Amino acid sequence: MAAEATLHDDQQNDNELWQGGHSPFRLGYGKVMMWYFLISDTFTFASFLIAYAALRFTQGDMWPKAAEVFSSVPVPSVAKLLEKLGANPEKLPLVFVSFMTFLLIASSYTMVRAVQEGYRMNKWGVVKFLIPTIVCGILFILCQYFEWGHLIHSGMTPTSHSVATKVNNFGQLFFVITGFHGLHVTGGVILNIWLAVSSANGKFDKVGHYEMVEKLGLYWHFVDLVWVYVFLCFYLL
Repeated sequence: MAAEATLHDDQQNDNELWQGGHSPFRLGYGKVMMWYFLISDTFTFASFLIAYAALRFTQGDMWPKAAEVFSSVPVPSVAKLLEKLGANPEKLPLVFVSFMTFLLIASSYTMVRAVQEGYRMNKWGVVKFLIPTIVCGILFILCQYFEWGHLIHSGMTPTSHSVATKVNNFGQLFFVITGFHGLHVTGGVILNIWLAVSSANGKFDKVGHYEMVEKLGLYWHFVDLVWVYVFLCFYLL
């Protein structure tokens, strides 16, 4: 009788656990699915960067030097200002991309603050910190637009190379990888705009939580982290 009672209790506990009980991950369904998406996306970016490393090592001395390829500030108005200050905008390696990196790092901080305000159920706090996050994302995309335009004008395209790039593979990988990352940033900006508007309209106050802010925050931090590796591969090494 005791064994039968124990078996019955175990079956009842199993039923309670898997019929609408607490998640075994202690996370909401949406957050778990976001983590799954980010893990799968990590493999995609990793495959691109592994291909970059393989081609770079096989071509050895023919591979271009980052300081020569990314040596200028491609925004005309900023370039003119630098000339007036006595600096040569064509010989400032890594200055422009460092500014782009700073934009994403700053946006990570403001996104963290938006998530914190979401925990406090403060919709205007969420909106206040989402706005600079969105602005930084838009500025990053604009910077990438100017950089791409400058490189294409110099002769570097997905099918050709410039004097500085020397090999076609560099341009192919650069436009594919930075373009794929830029697409993620663009998607993140659009989602953050929707998030800010929804928060301002009180959508999440009605739901009773701001978990969506945290989920999109995970996505945005992932995009920022990926840029660190892209920056390392193309601009530093």
